[in-house]
Amino acid sequence: MSTSATEQAPAGRGRAQRGRAEQSPAAEQAERVPPRLKERYRAEIAPALREEFGYANVMQIPGLVKITVNMGVGEAARDAKLIEGAVKDLGIITGQKPAVARAKKSIAQFKLRAGMPIGAHVTLRGDRMWEFLDRLLTLALPRIRDFRGLSDRQFDGRGNYTFGLTEQLMFHEINPDQVDRQRGMDVTVVTTATTDAEGRALLRRLGFPFREN
Repeated sequence: MSTSATEQAPAGRGRAQRGRAEQSPAAEQAERVPPRLKERYRAEIAPALREEFGYANVMQIPGLVKITVNMGVGEAARDAKLIEGAVKDLGIITGQKPAVARAKKSIAQFKLRAGMPIGAHVTLRGDRMWEFLDRLLTLALPRIRDFRGLSDRQFDGRGNYTFGLTEQLMFHEINPDQVDRQRGMDVTVVTTATTDAEGRALLRRLGFPFREN
């Protein structure tokens, strides 16, 4: 009788271990800490915007939709290896695998053929978008030498904002010793705002360091 109990014990432990293993991903997801900027938007920024603009419906409060980061590599037409460096740097900066942008048509004077890689881009949504924006505002932008703020005149008329960065070294994730060349990038923040005034107010409260005109 004791032998039977002994033989059954390992099977029981095995089922318990499998159960814990199957529950592990869900438990990890439940324990995941929401991005702090996202939490601050919900707790502080959204209520402040509602009061500022007098929105009757919470659905009118502007928020973030996505962030796109584009890194153009025109020289890739002459040296295909340059696109590899751009893809690598952009992946490290954003934490997401970039897509390669290719030329849509041939341009003889630039020795460009249709289908050749000319850049890399990433579209960030959800928590990854909030985490990237937090790192950008609190760590990357302050590392720019002689930084005097961003222009607040680069909205598109519908509350979306685009600005350029001159190099990737401002991101602390990039190792300067492993960079083959300086690469700039364009960052576009897409919002649900319907006017530039609303978009500007949203980004300012999120921490965008706009220059005082």
